[in-house]
Amino acid sequence: MRTSLKVRLSTSRLALLTLIENDMPKVKTNSSAKKRFKITGTGKILHKQAGKRHNLGKKSQKRIRNLRKSAVLAEGFTHSVMKFRLPNGLK
Repeated sequence: MRTSLKVRLSTSRLALLTLIENDMPKVKTNSSAKKRFKITGTGKILHKQAGKRHNLGKKSQKRIRNLRKSAVLAEGFTHSVMKFRLPNGLK
């Protein structure tokens, strides 16, 4: 990684040292996606299921119990999540 140091004068005529990098900026992983998704060893994406926040009294215990498990993300969403939200994957 090559870096060069340049001197720039600001409006108040103080010399400011700025570090200018020649590399492209890093692609950052979306912070909310890190918390919501998990990538399996085979490349599938797991997510928590919806429907367990409120109105639990009218749902059966079997349904509530099954909603605790993680589910595999649908194939149609996998590409967009990997491309836009998790460009580097989860490490």
